[in-house]
Amino acid sequence: MTEYDVVVVGAGPIGSTAARYAAMNGARTLMVEDHPFIGSPVGCTGLLSTRAVSECDIKPSEDFVFNSVRGAFVHPMNGSCLPIDGKKTKAYVVSRKIFDRRLAAMALEEDVDLWLNSRVNAVEKADGEQRVSIVRNGQLETIKTKVVIGADGVRSKVAKMAGLGNVTKVLSGIQTEVPYCSDDTDFVELFVGSQAPGFFAWAVPVDENISRIGMAIDPRHKNATVAKQLLDNLLTNNSHIASRYGRGKLDLVMGGIPLGPLEKTYSDGLLVVGDAAGQVKPTSGGGIYTGAVCAKIAGEIAAKAVVEEDNSANFLSEYDRRWRAKIGKELAMGMRIHRFIDGLEDSEFDDLIGSMNNPAILDTITRYGDMDHPSILIKKMLHPSRSVHMFKVFRAFAKAVL
Repeated sequence: MTEYDVVVVGAGPIGSTAARYAAMNGARTLMVEDHPFIGSPVGCTGLLSTRAVSECDIKPSEDFVFNSVRGAFVHPMNGSCLPIDGKKTKAYVVSRKIFDRRLAAMALEEDVDLWLNSRVNAVEKADGEQRVSIVRNGQLETIKTKVVIGADGVRSKVAKMAGLGNVTKVLSGIQTEVPYCSDDTDFVELFVGSQAPGFFAWAVPVDENISRIGMAIDPRHKNATVAKQLLDNLLTNNSHIASRYGRGKLDLVMGGIPLGPLEKTYSDGLLVVGDAAGQVKPTSGGGIYTGAVCAKIAGEIAAKAVVEEDNSANFLSEYDRRWRAKIGKELAMGMRIHRFIDGLEDSEFDDLIGSMNNPAILDTITRYGDMDHPSILIKKMLHPSRSVHMFKVFRAFAKAVL
């Protein structure tokens, strides 16, 4: 029987990071991916914050970065526009296929083994041992291991097998890459309100002539219909987008976005991380930065469990405590922001966006806005020194969130 110290299920950015850190800390590690290729199919906008790229321990380079952006144009339903300028690069538009493969290659450089086209069927514990049943290229194989790390995405089989439950909410995401004449490739465009019920839509410029246009919606929202219908409606009936859209679609990707972390992310001999654990920013749906933070901790704790010869739930609970101490409050704040915005009518959205279109408020957003840590801006909104400049609606938003 093949034996590894740690088996990581899923070879996306989070799985690759967890596997790399387990190996760096001395564990003999196997990474298992059910698809035959790394980085395909793509299920992500491909807009990564500068901090997300840095947290993955790589530097931006031309082979996977298509464009950089510094701000956003926010469009409510009344047709107005709120320009938010970060004054410097805040995010990169990337090729997720190349980005994912770069991270997988970094894991392999640390002597991680990789099995592609390999599906985990079962994780079983018996007589103090843990065995993982894997269908590899059509053949059933069994791996003996001490710790399993589930990085297998929003529909995590590993979390289900461990009885860890489900995330609070799953949004429906859809995106297409299309010919599109962007007004300014330094800015993404965001569309809020009933045109994207329960979350928002976006236009992310790849270059001057191509953008990724998509949306995430809450399928349980009162205004929600089929995501594909809402996207088609955005492309043809939103006057701003329709006037810039050159017709035709170059590709189409769909996927789920989990919001709200699991109550518990560990059990005997097992950890879950990334989308599988719901470690996703509720304000943007991004999971690379938060997932990478947690993946490093997961890999380190898994390797530590091997060295200490203790893979009990009690020992592995250190992972849960540490990741919550690092980003738990930020995720909780993000969920409060999400729930508040989710309850707004179009007219209330219009008022909120309009109240922000003020030089003093825009300056505050420029100085303190952080797509990975929105709590910084929320707290600054209510600082006594700024209360004079804040319109009533804008301050009500901050108070409601806090």
